[in-house]
Amino acid sequence: MAVLTAKKKMPLSFTLPVVGAFGAFAGIFVGASVFGSSLLGIVVGFVIAAALAFVGVGIMGEAQEKPTRWGIAALMAIGGFLAGGVMGLIVGGLFGWFFGWVIYWIGYRRYRMPLVPYLTAGQVLWHYGFRVLCGAIFVFLITPIIVVMPLSFNAEDFFTFTPEMLRLDPEGYSLKHYRDFLTNSEWTSAVWNSITIAIPATIVSVSLGTLAAIGLSQSHVPGKRAIMAILISPMIVPLIISATGMYFFYSNPYIPTPFGKIELPFTLTGTWVGIVLAHAVLGIPFVIITVTATLVGFDRSLTRAAANMGADPVTTFFKVQMPLILPGVISGGLFAFITSFDEVVVVIFVGSAELQTLPWQMFTGLREQISPTILAAATILVGISIALLTTVEILRRRSERLRGMSPG
Repeated sequence: MAVLTAKKKMPLSFTLPVVGAFGAFAGIFVGASVFGSSLLGIVVGFVIAAALAFVGVGIMGEAQEKPTRWGIAALMAIGGFLAGGVMGLIVGGLFGWFFGWVIYWIGYRRYRMPLVPYLTAGQVLWHYGFRVLCGAIFVFLITPIIVVMPLSFNAEDFFTFTPEMLRLDPEGYSLKHYRDFLTNSEWTSAVWNSITIAIPATIVSVSLGTLAAIGLSQSHVPGKRAIMAILISPMIVPLIISATGMYFFYSNPYIPTPFGKIELPFTLTGTWVGIVLAHAVLGIPFVIITVTATLVGFDRSLTRAAANMGADPVTTFFKVQMPLILPGVISGGLFAFITSFDEVVVVIFVGSAELQTLPWQMFTGLREQISPTILAAATILVGISIALLTTVEILRRRSERLRGMSPG
């Protein structure tokens, strides 16, 4: 057993610098807040992490892994508490847990366990380096969303973390921004406008997008690629260009024809119908893409069998085809709803003061009054988006099971 342990144990000349590099990276952030210098934090972080690795791997060994890891977590939690109070305690405990794990993960070659044995050192480095890069990109994208959530509970009218919030003092947190969001007539009317616009826009998008996807899935349709490119163009063209085009199209009270202009008794600019149609145009591409993807695995023999049994095309669609493509239709509808509910550029161009939607109200609040209620509204929107995207993922898996692409 001793021979086997010696074989799988990495030399300290490798373990200490690697673990020290992890500590130096953590020291970039900790040093800026504790020491006031990132460079000093890098040096201190490298030394502390290397020292902990020497104690864990060089002295305590694998037999004492559990008490060593708990000791490192407790030690760093105490240090964090002395440096930053309760928040420092939490951060220090998390860092201690991580370094207690990474010391043994590196020191005893556990990073090799999930990999095939014939990989070279460079391939192993690329394997984990690629995942670290993907994780860094994910953190970069998700951090602004995560920061908004705790700020929405700020007891003060600030867009920054107060000292009370950093100390996890209950006095620093409040639900007053959520109360303002739910009771202020400006915000409630904006939410109502968003809902009354998003729902009919979603219905129009789903109806037209589903029919378009079914039609484009037929093999005998000429110019399918060109038609598809035109239909999904609102998703590709910059939104400001689409909004400008919609504004000029809605503003002209006439229809040009080869025989002259046909005057219209109304314009769509600033009307509920105009905004609904504009949002439907933006949502149709999402419906077409999701429904087309669902139709890829659809068995055409089912519709032919229904026709042979005497079913007309409408009955075949609702009784045979629609139940099988329903997950894709609902997914497209959810995407169309999110697109309409979160859209602000087109509404600014073709909307009106009486039809201010929630995103428009948030934009106005940032530009004119800088109301912290925006943080509460943003947090609620994030929660709604997460719930809808979770529903989309559930429907996607169900669609794959129905088409036999994944096990039940």
